[in-house]
Amino acid sequence: MTKALQVASLLALGIAASAAAQRPAHTPAPRPHAMPEAQRSEPRGAEAAEHPKSFGGVAEKLGTTPQALQSAYDAAKAANPKLTRGQFIAANVVAHNLGSKNPAITTQAILDGLKSGKSIVQTLRSLGVSDKDADEAEKAADQQAKEAESAADKAGKTN
Repeated sequence: MTKALQVASLLALGIAASAAAQRPAHTPAPRPHAMPEAQRSEPRGAEAAEHPKSFGGVAEKLGTTPQALQSAYDAAKAANPKLTRGQFIAANVVAHNLGSKNPAITTQAILDGLKSGKSIVQTLRSLGVSDKDADEAEKAADQQAKEAESAADKAGKTN
């Protein structure tokens, strides 16, 4: 009987030691400044960098208002959560620049291409634009968007 008791107590000790080894050594103290993601009032990462900027300079170039572009961006972002502000601006500028030459090139067509995982250049190629013209269109759109934003920033600083 003592042998059975010894085996049972060793078995219980082994189980207890195994359970203790699997527990963390200490419980991390709660961070007072941590709050659930859903309660944060400001966005994080790339989105945080996107919100303070307005669409002022680009809107003027495209003949619309910053509010209209912001609304369009919000809708496009809802349809494609991976869409960046830069991609959205480039899609609008490319469509503005090339749409008169090729009616298939619209902002929505470019945004649809981006949503499907294509780049702007790949989307333009699928819409019938040559490789060279697609590359040039994207570079020109990026440059024009930067110039428009720079002009808007300078105008905002002088006011």
